[in-house]
Amino acid sequence: MDNPPPLLDLAALDIFRTVAAEGSVTRAAERLQRVQSNVTTRVRQLEADLGTALFLREGKRMALTPEGEVLRGYADRLLALAEEARQAVRPGQPTGRLRLGSMESTAASRLPAPLAQLHRQWPEVALELTTGPTRELLERLRAHALDAVLVAWPPGQPADPALETQPVFTEELLLVLPPGHPPAAGPEDVQPGTLAVFEPGCTYRRVAQDWFAPRPQPMQCLELGSYHAILASVAGGGSVGIVPRSVLQLSPHAALLAQQPLVRLDTLLIWRQGYRSAALDALRQVLVAA
Repeated sequence: MDNPPPLLDLAALDIFRTVAAEGSVTRAAERLQRVQSNVTTRVRQLEADLGTALFLREGKRMALTPEGEVLRGYADRLLALAEEARQAVRPGQPTGRLRLGSMESTAASRLPAPLAQLHRQWPEVALELTTGPTRELLERLRAHALDAVLVAWPPGQPADPALETQPVFTEELLLVLPPGHPPAAGPEDVQPGTLAVFEPGCTYRRVAQDWFAPRPQPMQCLELGSYHAILASVAGGGSVGIVPRSVLQLSPHAALLAQQPLVRLDTLLIWRQGYRSAALDALRQVLVAA
């Protein structure tokens, strides 16, 4: 009678996922506070149990094989479910890891005070914050790589029954124009032909492109990686941008730029349907209070 295959070990999956994230046994061992030989042994045992190579060894660099990429998706989901189970049996005590994704604007202008409050009230909650565009964050949430996200839902996109939402902030989006630019009654009155934006998948980019859609001459997009860069580009006179008022108030460029209100959008806290944890409840409380 054949022996059954070994069961997947959650600790080994955590080690595997950390090595994949760090791309190095050395850095993974430091992050996990384990000796390197232990990390190497656990990865090799996992490969032996599965009967396939999970990493390509390129000197000290560890890159995932196609099979390793497949396993990483399952590892994210299994470890997320394990953490959810741990928290579910201790419903009254916020503790453990909470992986939060956020738009960069929200992380910069809205989160410092409530996250500090969360840490003061519940120091045993280990919050991991990731920033990115809305589409990417929602994909990672659905793949169990994040527990909750703070995003502006794309206008016109139907609700997802697999997700639960709660409005927590309302942002006023402003059209920011170079210094001295005259008021723009519509998109055709905007003089620069370049729109400084984040990469595709950003809800605010989509709002801006929809607003400029009636313009006879299409706007060219200049993709930048931060609001500092976007506002500096606008201040230089070569472009325009769409920025939340809460972010603009933090910028030294605010007084220089011409500004016009465009639209108000809610920022939603979103999590998977049925996901529950005391840590998420604690986060919801501090966000609503803010």
